Formats: sequence, C-alpha cells, structure tokens
Amino acid sequence: MDFTFSEEQQAAAEAARAVFSGVSPDGVPSPVLSRGPVAEDFDRALWRRLAAADLLSLTVGTRHGGGGLGPIALCLVLREAGQVLARVPLLEAGATALALSTHGGAAGARILPALGRGEPVVTVASNGRTGHDAAELSVAARPAAGEGWVFDGLQTAVPWARSVDLIIVPACDADGRAVLGIVPRDHPGVALARQVSTNGEQYAEVRLDSVRLDGMQVITDEGAWPRLRALLTAGTCALALGVGTAACRMTSAYTSKREQFGFPLATFQAVAVQAADRYVDLRAMEATLWQAAWRLETGAGGALPAEADLAVAKVWASEGVRRAVQTAQHLHGGFGADTGYALHRYHAWAKQLELSLGPAAAHEEALGDLLAAHAPEG
Repeated sequence: MDFTFSEEQQAAAEAARAVFSGVSPDGVPSPVLSRGPVAEDFDRALWRRLAAADLLSLTVGTRHGGGGLGPIALCLVLREAGQVLARVPLLEAGATALALSTHGGAAGARILPALGRGEPVVTVASNGRTGHDAAELSVAARPAAGEGWVFDGLQTAVPWARSVDLIIVPACDADGRAVLGIVPRDHPGVALARQVSTNGEQYAEVRLDSVRLDGMQVITDEGAWPRLRALLTAGTCALALGVGTAACRMTSAYTSKREQFGFPLATFQAVAVQAADRYVDLRAMEATLWQAAWRLETGAGGALPAEADLAVAKVWASEGVRRAVQTAQHLHGGFGADTGYALHRYHAWAKQLELSLGPAAAHEEALGDLLAAHAPEG
C-alpha cells in the first residue's frame, strides 16, 4: 500500500500547520485559547483564521466553490488540530461538508458555499439518546401535514450545540430509513440543556419537540448519514493520532533533558522501552487510519467492507491514545500533574476521544462479526 500523499493533500496539511502554529495548548493565556478548564465558546478567532486559509472549504465540492478534497485531506488537517488541542468544530464541519457534497442534494447545495466560508457554523448530533445507541434511532421523522417534516426526539452530547448556527440531526422515518435534518439552533421546538465534555468543551443535550422543517432542511438520501458517520469516525481517529503524537513528543523532550543520577532519563532502558512501545502504537494508529481513510476516499473494494477498516482504526486509536498519555504522565512524574503544564489537557482530550470512539473490545467484536459474515463458503 502506497501511503504517499498527493501535492494537494500535503498542501492542506502544511496550511493547517501554519494556522495552528499560533495555538498554545498550555495554560498560558493567548489570543486563540481560553485559560479555563471549561471553554465558554469555541475558538472563534481560530475559526476565522481557518476560514481565511480556505481550510473550511477544503472538503466542499468544487461545484460549490470548495477545494473538492476528500477524507484523507480532512484527516491530515484534523491530525494537526489534535496536536494543539484546537477548540473548534472542525471535525463536524469538515465531515458535514464532505458528506453533503456527495449526498446532500438540493438541500446540501443551498448551504455548502456558506459552510466553506465558516458561516454558518455547523455541528452534528451523532451520539444518540445515551451515547450507546444508534443516533438515527433517537429521533423520529415524519411527513408534516401539507409538506415538510416533523422531528421528535433527543440527542445527547452534541459538541458546541449552544454556540453553532446549525445542528445536523440524524433521524429515522416510519420505514426505518435514515434522514438528516438541518436544524437551526434557535428553531422553534428546539431545547438545549448544557453539558460539559471530559476535555472541557461545551456540549448540549438537544431535545426536539415537534420541530417542523421544510423540504430544503431535510436530506433524504439514504447514503448521507452512513457517509457522515464514517467520516466522523475517521476524523476522530485522526484527532487521536494528533493528541498521541504531541504527548509523545512532549515526553521525548522532557526525558531528554530531565536528569537522574547524572544522566538523562531517556538513557535508562526502562524509559527507552516504554517510549519504543508508544512509537509502535503511533505507527499502528497512523497505518490503520490511512487505510480506513483511503477506503472512504476511493471506495475501493476488498474482501471486507470499509466498516472493517474503520473498526481496526478505532481499536488502535482508542487503545493507542490512552496508552500514549498514560506513559507520558508516568514518565513526567509529578510534573505531569502540574496544571500550568499542557500535559493534563492532553490527558483529558485523550480520555474524551477514547470515550467517543468506544471500547476496543466492542470494535473487535464488530470486526469478528464482519469476518464471519464475509467468510468464504465451504
């Protein structure tokens, strides 16, 4: 497998790296990061910089004025975002733009050019009622009298729902088909209850009580939600890779300078072995992520569907990011618990990403089911 990135993909990563170079993930106040453990809003200054660099239009289709790049470019940018703990709904916006560019129809075409400019800001309700059930089963969609749709239900842990303009809400119609509602945050019938994530971002429980949407606010293409869900999964793995990479880089720098018994910690065998194990984790996270993103981008066939590659990527991302920050905390000693040092933020982000991805055992079970279902007969 050739994982060489195209010139356009490399340019996207370089542009993201330049924009994120101004973000400080530690506790020092900066123009683009709040100091407190719980952010009152997403980083709007950084959001404007991302829009100015055309990174928000990266995955918008070319016919809608965007860059027309795919899941690989999105994951490259998200990896950079994860390294600096960027507090912006970049995952949700990028995945939505990419999914609507191919499955949005007229409803998607109406908002895609504006999404590329960062106005409106969009998020996705992807956690269902409890975080453990299918998101589309938590909201019922039915045709309204006359025309349009009515949405009823509840979605939990929706990122930045109290700050964004639009919430993409998956729902199920009477025939069990998934549809997507493009719901304005302040739409009649929408109620938001404040929630806070493990990593200090503002989430919300979103309750929809007979929310009426017109035909241009509902996407009925059955491929839209599976595509968006897969993109969110791959993007979360990319964020985990970024967080794990930064935590290991911090650990390498610290153990190279911190001395015990007159020698740097990095020269001790026990430290070197733990660092080597985390390096292996990062490379496995990287390889499985790009394999999954490549399947999503090319649609290339294989013995198993793309869900299998996503399951493998989730196993490594969930386990790998947790091991990376745990080893980082261990090798930093008491210094890693200092709230004036950035490592505690990486630990919180890693736990949030691990919870978002779900336990590795569940993904291994899903992979086993896929293997059994696609086993050759005889």
